[in-house]
Amino acid sequence: MMNLFFPLLFVSVLCMNSFSGVQGRKWKGEGTTQNLESILIGRCYDYIRIVNPAVGAKNCSQIWEAFKNAFINKDPCSILPKDYELFINLTLHTIPPNKSLFWENNQLLVNSFADRGRRYMSLGDTLFGFVGDFLYWCGQADSPGLDYESCPTTMECENNAVESFWRMASITYAQHSSGVIRVLLNGSAEGGAYPQPGFFADYEIPNLQKDKISQIVIWVVDDVEGPDIDSCGVNTVKTLETRLKTLGYDVTCTDNYKSVMFLLCLDNPDDSKCALAS
Repeated sequence: MMNLFFPLLFVSVLCMNSFSGVQGRKWKGEGTTQNLESILIGRCYDYIRIVNPAVGAKNCSQIWEAFKNAFINKDPCSILPKDYELFINLTLHTIPPNKSLFWENNQLLVNSFADRGRRYMSLGDTLFGFVGDFLYWCGQADSPGLDYESCPTTMECENNAVESFWRMASITYAQHSSGVIRVLLNGSAEGGAYPQPGFFADYEIPNLQKDKISQIVIWVVDDVEGPDIDSCGVNTVKTLETRLKTLGYDVTCTDNYKSVMFLLCLDNPDDSKCALAS
């Protein structure tokens, strides 16, 4: 009996471990970023002390609690943008006129070009965007803990914690943008420079305050080594221009805006697109 018992016990343990591994990873997306609380609070202090002290005093511990309470103890597929309202209220600050920079499909380029708010203030250069950039998070229903194993992707469920966070952040960013606003689009993006659905199309354009905006400047910039799929006046960019003009905005569009091309050419100096006139 003893000889039979131990192999059966060994097999049972293996099956339990295998089952718990499958159960642990419920979703297809990345799990919550390790040390999320420390990162978010640290970024908050970095922003208000170093990056943009002009925003004034902010309570970073309260900001973390408001952020966490938006999705903790809830079904990770039932988080709505309005759940982040308190977080937004605690992090909100003025976006200087003529400094807003919207984008699609070129986040790293926008981060470099905006230069942490020194040149422009993209969503990721606001306090509410800065603390969440490149992080993953989700909770679990009826549990105060974070799920470090996996989080739902937007394909699995639309109302997940990260998607709803960026929807609320995008709405807020659009509502507080003013003066001349810029839109940097990727002319080499598959499917076109102006994606629909997309954050700019669905959450930012509808929330722009027309009476506060004097002009919308569109820049369509191709990847240095990428194809020229979209340009001003054609394809999806034409759709965008038509939409904005129909809404009554003064719109201009420039292909391969020189200042952005200079930045791209830092990494591709020998490409033919980067040749300087003698």
